Amino acid sequence: MRWLRFGVFADDEGVQFVEDVIRREAAVRRATVDDLRALSGDLGGGVSAEELYGDLREQWTIEHPGQDAGARRPVEVAVRVKCSLRVWRALRKGVLRGLCPEGDAPHVCRVPWAAR
Repeated sequence: MRWLRFGVFADDEGVQFVEDVIRREAAVRRATVDDLRALSGDLGGGVSAEELYGDLREQWTIEHPGQDAGARRPVEVAVRVKCSLRVWRALRKGVLRGLCPEGDAPHVCRVPWAAR
């Protein structure tokens, strides 16, 4: 079992987008998704999603000046997969590409994210 964890600043629709990217990339690589959860409160060890990913709120504010964040909040999307280390690395790379298809070019992400 291996874990992938991504912090996002998203509403329910944005979280669903991230989960869909993860499931699609896992299917392409034939990795089995054993557990997929979105956590917005305590992440364990006394650390909250706000503490860990709160800077994504600032990123969103800079990228969307004057717009209300609405129902967006810092969330950790954690997925446990059954796969080899090689497949896990490819899966992580594929998910990051799915979240940020523009790569390093200047752009605004649909959902601000961070990987850990």
